[in-house]
This record gives sequence, C-alpha cells and structure tokens, in this order.
Amino acid sequence: MPFTYAMPMNMKWNSLPRSLGVAITAALALAVAIPAADAGNRRDEQDAARRAMLDGQVMPFSLIKRRVDAAVDGASYVGSEFNPSSNRYRLKYVKDGKVVWVDADGRTGDIIGMAR
Repeated sequence: MPFTYAMPMNMKWNSLPRSLGVAITAALALAVAIPAADAGNRRDEQDAARRAMLDGQVMPFSLIKRRVDAAVDGASYVGSEFNPSSNRYRLKYVKDGKVVWVDADGRTGDIIGMAR
C-alpha cells in the first residue's frame, strides 16, 4: 500500500474566528446591495426625465446634449443626471484631463452654468 506524505487540508467555516466570518458575510452583502440600489435610483431618474419630456415639461435630451456639446468644444461626454424637481440636467464632460460640469435648463435647453 503506497504511503502518502501530504494530507488534504479542508478548511471549514467553523475554524475561522466568528468575527471574521461575520465581517466577510457583511462585506459580501454590502458589495451586492450597493450596485442594486444605485441601479434603482438611476432608473427612477430616467423614468422621471422621460415622463417630463412626454408631458412637454422638458425638451428631448438629445437636443439639450447637442447644444451643450457645441458649447464645450471638443470635450468628451461622460454622463448626465436629471433633477425632476427643477427640470434641470447636469452633464459631465472631460476636457484636457479636467472634469467639466454643465447645468442646462431642461425646458429651454439653455446653459445655466459651467464648473470645473
């Protein structure tokens, strides 16, 4: 009969300190919950923007973005946010390695302000 020099090591959760097991479980739960919550908020924001556009309260986003694109001259578009209480968009661009935030009125498409 052959003799084995190594024995398999089966690590069990019971061998970990209880506090480490709890910390690992909490970290995994948090890692799963945060993206799901953020996705829900983003979806609500998109739904509010669409409802406002269909109700005639704001211009279509594509028209607003086209106006802002012309004003930031060559900056790369990163993303946007919609504030349903004020019907304003905040668009994010990057130009020359710097972030540029542009606020636009959703009703008129006019640029309200820019910040770096």
